[in-house]
Amino acid sequence: MWFWSTATSLLWQSPISAQWDPEAQAVLRSISFRSESRPDILAPRPWSRNAAPSSTKRRDSKLWSETFDVCVNQMLTSKEIKRQEAIFELSQGEEDLIEDLKLAKKAYHDPMLKLSIMTEQELNQIFGTLDSLIPLHEELLSQLRDVRKPDGSTEHVGPILVGWLPCLSSYDSYCSNQVAAKALLDHKKQDHRVQDFLQRCLESPFSRKLDLWNFLDIPRSRLVKYPLLLREILRHTPNDNPDQQHLEEAINIIQGIVAEINTKTGESECRYYKERLLYLEEGQKDSLIDSSRVLCCHGELKNNRGVKLHVFLFQEVLVITRAVTHNEQLCYQLYRQPIPVKDLLLEDLQDGEVRLGGSLRGAFSNNERIKNFFRVSFKNGSQSQTHSLQANDTFNKQQWLNCIRQAKETVLCAAGQAGVLDSEGSFLNPTTGSRELQGETKLEQMDQSDSESDCSMDTSEVSLDCEHMEQTDSSCGNSRHGESNV
Repeated sequence: MWFWSTATSLLWQSPISAQWDPEAQAVLRSISFRSESRPDILAPRPWSRNAAPSSTKRRDSKLWSETFDVCVNQMLTSKEIKRQEAIFELSQGEEDLIEDLKLAKKAYHDPMLKLSIMTEQELNQIFGTLDSLIPLHEELLSQLRDVRKPDGSTEHVGPILVGWLPCLSSYDSYCSNQVAAKALLDHKKQDHRVQDFLQRCLESPFSRKLDLWNFLDIPRSRLVKYPLLLREILRHTPNDNPDQQHLEEAINIIQGIVAEINTKTGESECRYYKERLLYLEEGQKDSLIDSSRVLCCHGELKNNRGVKLHVFLFQEVLVITRAVTHNEQLCYQLYRQPIPVKDLLLEDLQDGEVRLGGSLRGAFSNNERIKNFFRVSFKNGSQSQTHSLQANDTFNKQQWLNCIRQAKETVLCAAGQAGVLDSEGSFLNPTTGSRELQGETKLEQMDQSDSESDCSMDTSEVSLDCEHMEQTDSSCGNSRHGESNV
């Protein structure tokens, strides 16, 4: 599992439909997290009224035309009925959201505080400003109900949305806190009392088989859904309806808010991981890391010896680390010198091209062990690095390749050295037409370097011997496939 971050133009496992705006997709990339059994929270609802009974509580799916008596004599057009359905979905979604937020506080926050399962400070970190979101959405729901006619129809919603949507700017603090909140929640799950409580809640009907993080992530999911909901209402609004202009204005407002929150969330995520980098020596510190405001992607990959490393791709630098525990916190210890993206060489390796390290391991390896590798390398004077990295599947590998290529192209364009990527992942000089990747002799040296490397460091201890690090990382390749966000 891996995370795409704000700067990435790709969308990984999103609970939202792919037809959403780029702004919505960006927030999903920034703050989407792994959940082992995470259902699609906002997947299309089964509108059938004859759904099979379930042992867990399910929300009743509601349509406007099923909720209110629509008299045939009203002679509503198909377009108008669809418009009323879209407005009703907006209102019903607010009602569901408020119910879930109150449930998260009542069923999770308050009992854990009362039973001293977590401290008040820890709960404040995990739940963030969730409490402040409830009255905000109650206000919109109240206004939507006030303009609903006795027959259930709603004439205008545009002015309400134009006046209310700016309130969503308060989401920036909630979304920016999610990276730290998720990390703390995952850490607290190691406490058997916390894990037992959350498991009991998950097995209870009220949870609808959603875990705590699913509930905490619902506000973000709702935020990125607003552009789609408003466009659906606009699509069924006649051109001569005064609501059309207001709806267009509302869409512009929410797009701007989502873009701003996306930027702040990305910066918060980048800052969070930079603060958790551990340096073995002063020489490993790099100004490119300090100046980074965006984390393009990060996650876990393996080297040719099966050793896991956590790789971070910032705007202008690639950082290879080992996950370690330091002061009871998950941190990331630098394994080698950071690699400037502008000097990074990338190669897409064919399946079977990499030799696995260790004679026994190589002798008994299966085909899965030698698939989905790519290589990153760097040479600057006497300094050189080579890392053969394995993703967990073909799709994951391609995402890493795309992200690294995009980062390099961005850096080269900014420096006025725009190049072209060929199909093998090499950069072509537009003037000479030559590749920037090393030749066969150098690649053979890389393979030998990879196979000789020994990356068997103790991931549970921070105080590693620096001399041993210098010896082992002269050729070590590694990293674990990237896990979003968000």
